Amino acid sequence: MALITCQDASFAYEGTVAVSGLNFEVQSGDYLCIVGENGSGKSTLLKGLLRLKQPCAGSVLMGDTRSPGGGLKATEIGYLPQQTAAQKDFPASAYEVILSGRLSARGILPFYSRRDKAVAEENIMRLGVGSLRHRCYRELSGGQQQRVLLARALCSTKKVLLLDEPVSGLDPVVTQELYRLIEQINRDTGLTVIMVSHDVQSAVKYASHILHLRNTQVFFGKAEDYLQTDAGKVFAGQSPSGGKVGETDD
Repeated sequence: MALITCQDASFAYEGTVAVSGLNFEVQSGDYLCIVGENGSGKSTLLKGLLRLKQPCAGSVLMGDTRSPGGGLKATEIGYLPQQTAAQKDFPASAYEVILSGRLSARGILPFYSRRDKAVAEENIMRLGVGSLRHRCYRELSGGQQQRVLLARALCSTKKVLLLDEPVSGLDPVVTQELYRLIEQINRDTGLTVIMVSHDVQSAVKYASHILHLRNTQVFFGKAEDYLQTDAGKVFAGQSPSGGKVGETDD
């Protein structure tokens, strides 16, 4: 049974349909990259997967809702959003930011449990941010902040990790390091990864599946098949004939 199934789903934003005709499945352990131009409906779909928006048509099934306890719960989804300027200036230690990822698991309990702290330590080690634990979050570099936020997201998830442009604003070296780290997390932990990105080359390199949106579903399938399509070639900067966009044959 798929973790997430979209069936003829559409989502609206402020009364206007932002994306429609969604038909795809995300299986446990998949690494899905959602690509498309600005305004193509990527962020709206992500909000739908987070259950912050309900589909205006069709349906989105989260897990096997037919069996007891089979539905995908909100507490089983970790989310790394795009940062605002205010969030980048957050006056807390890196450790406090990471541990706060356990808030959803705590429920009404007033204090972090031993289990919460153990999960935080596990993800601190996984992300290699142990040396940053006592440093103020707002004093960290962009790449360090993203590692801390990724550790926080991992603290809040059991099955699915949603990432909204996680490498935005980072330099090329840090960007590739973060892409490799996300792929390793997907491979080593079995977590399902769903990431919004503009970087088609890296998406095809690291993801298992691609969903291309243009206010509707242009392509869904395996990453290796995506660049064989005209949509994939054009979006990756190639002409459908195989050359770079703008090149002409002699």
